[in-house]
Amino acid sequence: MQLTSGFWSFKTFAAAVELGLFTRLADGRAVTLDEAAADLDIHPRAADMFLAACASLGLLEKDGGRYRNSPLAEEFLVEGRPHYFGGFVRFCDHREYPAWHRVVDAMRTNRPLTWDPATQDSVFAAEDPEMMELFWEAMHSISSFTAAALADAYDFKAHVRLLDVGGGSGAFPIELCTRYTHLSATVLDLPHVCELTQERIAAAGLDEVIDTVGGDFRADAALPRGYDVILLSMILHDWDEATGRDLLRKCRDALEPGGTIVICELLLNPERTGPAPAALMGMNMIVELEGGRNYSETEYLSWLSDAGFTQPRILRFDAAGANGAVIATK
Repeated sequence: MQLTSGFWSFKTFAAAVELGLFTRLADGRAVTLDEAAADLDIHPRAADMFLAACASLGLLEKDGGRYRNSPLAEEFLVEGRPHYFGGFVRFCDHREYPAWHRVVDAMRTNRPLTWDPATQDSVFAAEDPEMMELFWEAMHSISSFTAAALADAYDFKAHVRLLDVGGGSGAFPIELCTRYTHLSATVLDLPHVCELTQERIAAAGLDEVIDTVGGDFRADAALPRGYDVILLSMILHDWDEATGRDLLRKCRDALEPGGTIVICELLLNPERTGPAPAALMGMNMIVELEGGRNYSETEYLSWLSDAGFTQPRILRFDAAGANGAVIATK
C-alpha cells in the first residue's frame, strides 16, 4: 500500500510548494483553517484535508486550532532560505512526474521522455529557457544541501584551488568557499549555464573567489589546469561508462601532482541491490537521459584505478543528492 500510494504524498507535498504554503507561514506565523483557505484560495473542505495531510507528513505542526511550519519546513521550504528545496520539488512535479507516467515506454525504447535527442544535443541544452531555469533552480536546491554535507565530511583545508566540473549554478563552490575561506574555485560548464552561475556567485558576494569557464567537458580535449582538487558532483551518473572513464582520464591529466579527485554521488552498493535512493535515481535516468545510470561504489573505485589514480577510498555521508564520495589521489 505504501508503494502504491506514494504519489499521494508527493502530490500533496508538491501542491503545498506550488501554493507557497510554507513561505506564507515563515517565521512562526500560525493560521486557522479558515485563514489558510483564504490565503491559499482553496475551498475550506479541501483546506481541512490538505492541512491534515501536510501535518501527517511532518511538514506542519498544529497547536490548538492553528497550523504552523514544522522545523523541517521552516529550514528547507521557505523561499530565500540557504537550503531552499522547493525548486527541486517544482522541477520534479512539472517535468519528471508527467514523464514517469510513461516509464515503461522509456524502458522499451531506451529513449528519454523529458526531451528529444533528435532535436537537442543533450538534456542540458538551452532550447526551453523556462524549463532550464526550473532545472537549474532544482539543481541548486539539491546541491546546496549536499555541498554542506560534503563540507562537513571532507576537510578541504589541504586544498587551495578547486575545479568544479559541470558545476552548474555553483552551489558547491559557494558553500565550500564560504566554509573554507582560503579556497578559490572555478566552475566549468556550458557557456549559457555560466551566465546563471555568475549571477549566483555575485549574489553570494564571492566574485573575487569563484570564477567560471565556459566549455564542454565531453567534447573538449582537456580540462583547465592548475587545480589541486577536482570535484565531480552528480555528474558521472548522467553519462555512460565510456564517457565517465574518459572524463576521469581528463581529470587526472589536469590535476596538479598530488591533487585529489572527489566524486560525489548516490552510490549503489557492490551488489547493486540498493540503497533505494540510489537505485531509484537510476530509474529516473531512464526517463531523463540517454546513457546515464547510477553506478556502484566498486565501479567507481575500479574506474579511478584504471585511470591511474591511487588510494581510492569511500567517504560516507547522508544528503539529498549523495550518500557518499569516492576520493582518490594523483
